[in-house]
Amino acid sequence: MSATRIYHVESPNTVYTDEEIISNYSYNTTKVNVRNGKYIVAPEEVKFTFKTNVKVPKLGVMIVGLAGNNGTTVTGAVIANREGLSWRTKGGVKKANYYGSLTQASTLRIGMDENGQDVYIPFCNILPMVQPNDLVIGGWDINNANLADAMERAEVFDYDLQRQLRPHMEGIKPLPSIYYPDFIAANQESRANNILKGTKQENLEQIRKDIRDFKESTGVDKVIVIWSANTERFSDLIDGINDSAEALLNAIKSGHEEVSPSTVFAVASILENTPFINGSPQNTFVPGVVELAERYNCFIGGDDFKSGQTKVKSVLVDYLVGAGLKPIAITSYNHLGNNDGKNLSAASQFRSKEISKSNVIDDLVASNEILFKNGEHPDHTVVIKYVPAVGDSKRAMDEYVTEIFMGGLNTISMHNTCEDSLLATPLILDLVILTELMTRIEYKSESDEKFQKFYCVLSILSYLLKAPLVKRGTPVVNALFRQRAALENIFRACVGLPPQNDMLLEHRLQ
Repeated sequence: MSATRIYHVESPNTVYTDEEIISNYSYNTTKVNVRNGKYIVAPEEVKFTFKTNVKVPKLGVMIVGLAGNNGTTVTGAVIANREGLSWRTKGGVKKANYYGSLTQASTLRIGMDENGQDVYIPFCNILPMVQPNDLVIGGWDINNANLADAMERAEVFDYDLQRQLRPHMEGIKPLPSIYYPDFIAANQESRANNILKGTKQENLEQIRKDIRDFKESTGVDKVIVIWSANTERFSDLIDGINDSAEALLNAIKSGHEEVSPSTVFAVASILENTPFINGSPQNTFVPGVVELAERYNCFIGGDDFKSGQTKVKSVLVDYLVGAGLKPIAITSYNHLGNNDGKNLSAASQFRSKEISKSNVIDDLVASNEILFKNGEHPDHTVVIKYVPAVGDSKRAMDEYVTEIFMGGLNTISMHNTCEDSLLATPLILDLVILTELMTRIEYKSESDEKFQKFYCVLSILSYLLKAPLVKRGTPVVNALFRQRAALENIFRACVGLPPQNDMLLEHRLQ
C-alpha cells in the first residue's frame, strides 16, 4: 500500500512516481587538514541521488522476550490503539496513544509559510512509514506465559486496561527461546520453562525456521527481529571463535561456550535476510556478526534502548560542555523492581549495563580540549539496585558536579521517577518503523553506476540507543540533538529538501 502524502515538494531536484520518490541532493561537508600547526579548512560537495520506494509493506515484528515487560507492553499498546480503547484510572479516563514515539508523537519543521511562520508536519509524514497499528507481532520467550497472564505479571498497565486487553492477548503465546544459563543471572532459572533443546547449531536452525514460519503464517511482507530480553554478560572476544564470520559460524556448529543467545538470534536473522536490532547492552554484535551482516547486506542496529536517565544525561552534558562548563563528576543511581532489575542484580549482567550507560558522554568530552586536556574525563559512576517493591516504576537520581568560572563549583541534582516499560515501548516501535523505512531507501553518488543500500550497521538509529553501533572508523555521536538532526536531515534529503537551517537570515537582515 502507498501512504497518502500531506505535502509535495515542487523542485527540479525531486521527482514523484507511483512507486518512488527520487531526489538529487548536494551534500556539503568541510574537510580539515593540519599544516605547520594551522588548520586548513576546505568546503567539499558531493552530489547524491536518493531513491525511496513509497510502497509501505505489511510488517511483522518478532520480539525476543515477548512475555516480558516490554514485549507485553508493546503488544498491548498496539492493540489498545488499534481498538481505540479508553480506561478508567483514579486520575480520570485515559485514551490509548503513542506518546514518547519519535515517529508517532513528534513533529518536524519543513519550512516557513508566506507570513514567515514555521510550518510543522508529523514526523511520520516526512516519508511513507509503517503505522504501528498495522504491525503483526510475535516472538520468543524463555517463559511460556500467555501474553494476558504475562501482562498481569508485569504490572505496567492499569487494571481496567488489562481487563479490556485480556481477551485479545490470552491467545498469544511466545515461541520457545534460547536459554544458556551462563549468560544471564541465576535468578532467572525459575522463569525458564519454555526453552529450545538441542545444540547451538540446532537452536540456530530452529530460530531461522521460526522466522520463515511466522512470515508465511501471517502473510507479512517483511519481518524485523528485536532483542528485548534479559541483559546478558559480555562475551569474551576470542581469535578464531567470534572474530570473523566463518569463525563464528564454526563456533556455533561446535557449540562454543562464548556464543551467546543474542548472537545466535542475530546470526539467524541475518541468514534469513531479516534486520536485527539489539535493545540490551551486551556485545551481541561481535566482529563475526558484523562481518556476516556485511556479507549478506543485512541491517543490524544497537545497542540498548535509550529511554530515560541516559537520554537526559546526553542532553545535559551536551549543554554543559557546549556552554564552556566542565563536568568533573557524574553520579547516576537507579533502583527498580521489575525483572530487568532482578537480572541486573548479578554482577556480570550489571557490568554490561554500566558500560552502555557510562560511554554516553565520551564524544561530548572529546569535543572540547579547552576543558578536558590530555585525556581528562569526568568521574562517572553508575549504580543499579533491585528493589522489588517499586516494580516497573524506576527511580533515577543523578548528580552533576561542574567546575565553573574562576574555580567555582556548581552541582545539579535530579530525581526522576519513570515507568520503565512505558518509556521503552515507543522506542521499540520507532526502531522497527525506521529500520523498515531504511530497507526502502537507496542512494548513489555521482561516481556510482548503481544504487545501493546504506551500510549494514544502522547508525541512523543512534537517537534511540544508549551505545550506538556504528561503522568501524566512524565517530560515535551521543549528543541527542545531533542524533535527531541526522534523522531529520537524511529524510529531508530523500525528498530533495536541504538540511534544517536555523540561521533565519530573512528575519535578521535590514
